[in-house]
Amino acid sequence: MEGRRIRPKKKRSIKRMGTILLFEILLLSLLAGSYYIISKTRRNNNNPGNITTEDEQDDNNGKNKLTPEEEEALREQERLQQEIAERNEIIEKAKRMALSYDYDGAIELIKSYQGEAGDYSVYTALVDAVNELEAEKSKLVLYGGAYTSVTQVNHIFFHSLIADNSKAFDGDYDSVGYNMYMTTIYEFEKMMEKMYQDGYVLVSIHDLVKKVTDENGKTKYVEAEIYLPPGKKPFVLSQDDVNYYEYMDGDGFASRIVIDEDGKPTCEMILDDGSVVQGPFDIVPILDAFVEEHPDFSYKGAKGILALTGYEGALGYRTNDPTSPTYEQDKETVKEVARVLKENGWEFACHSWGHKNMGEKSYEFVKTDITRWLDEVAPLIGPTDILIFPFGVDIETTIGHYESDKYHFLKEVGFDFYCGVYSKPWMHVKNDYVRMTRRPLDGQAMLQFPERLADLFSVEEVIDPERPARNW
Repeated sequence: MEGRRIRPKKKRSIKRMGTILLFEILLLSLLAGSYYIISKTRRNNNNPGNITTEDEQDDNNGKNKLTPEEEEALREQERLQQEIAERNEIIEKAKRMALSYDYDGAIELIKSYQGEAGDYSVYTALVDAVNELEAEKSKLVLYGGAYTSVTQVNHIFFHSLIADNSKAFDGDYDSVGYNMYMTTIYEFEKMMEKMYQDGYVLVSIHDLVKKVTDENGKTKYVEAEIYLPPGKKPFVLSQDDVNYYEYMDGDGFASRIVIDEDGKPTCEMILDDGSVVQGPFDIVPILDAFVEEHPDFSYKGAKGILALTGYEGALGYRTNDPTSPTYEQDKETVKEVARVLKENGWEFACHSWGHKNMGEKSYEFVKTDITRWLDEVAPLIGPTDILIFPFGVDIETTIGHYESDKYHFLKEVGFDFYCGVYSKPWMHVKNDYVRMTRRPLDGQAMLQFPERLADLFSVEEVIDPERPARNW
């Protein structure tokens, strides 16, 4: 990925923490060195020629045996070394948490350390580390000063990325749709790099709101506070149809998400000769690698939302087909892949079972469709309270409060976040649900409506030179 030379800025406070730890380690090294010299001197005094015969071995072993006091001193030295190593590890972990703006978690981690004394506050290095973290935290501002409300936060979305342009843009029937609705790997990488440089920070949609209890004992959603360094801007990312449909076979897309030998999510792609290779062929492994290199691009480890339908399974596995010889195995594999994805900061959303227009369809159709998704897909990826509408079409056109039978059913089965599509940020935070629109960053947006993306980046800076001209 281009731009990987950029590194997160190192804070002076982190250097001071390192200096303190280095001093402690040097002190222990001096003690260990002194102990080694004394021990060696004793051995040399017992045998000036440094020659030990078999007859002398037993006698020397007796003379070189440590006294009880020396053994106790050695054990104490080892204990101190172990404690310093533990504190060093805690501070390093806290530093990593702070890079992704989890200052509260980092401070709490250090304060939870007890050690031999039973209280972190007796250890100078830990106290200094907490003070430094609190000083850094005090510099954060609400929404990085970029916004005054979460309703101004961008939510951008993509479909599966094109990994092989020559196959996707080969002029066949599907190539027009790919040109309109898909984004290439080249473009996605350029977009993320540009947004990172401009201060954007990934957040979870659940970071935007919180539930509070009013004076009547009822819970309701209100806007949450996200504190970031000045100039940073929170945004949400999602990907639709993470199913790798059969119609995409042979067109230059990944075929499914798998877990690699290092335990990390990656993608498989089927080559022309039928062989399968693993690599960063879609959003998940690409964004994971980018955040690993740039932890300040993610707020508390957040990544994005993966929206799944059900009519062709999930994550590239045909779990919709009970006649498949790998049906049971595929279901277990999806469960494991989903578990690892969630551990890596990814969230899941329902995208309906059959990907039909929920605004046009009847209440009975919506109920049947969503029930099937809950029966077939939810058990594999776990519960979710996010519904991403197929085609971006909302269940209602009202800008007031939802009141249809469709909404009451969806609310009853657990959905609190409802996401459509619009050209700019739009969000309603109601007492009982959240409604948020998303901005497409696809070929249609870049070729037909480039002015709509000007606040995020210049299309000329990110568009793939291999993308065809507008052909619709």
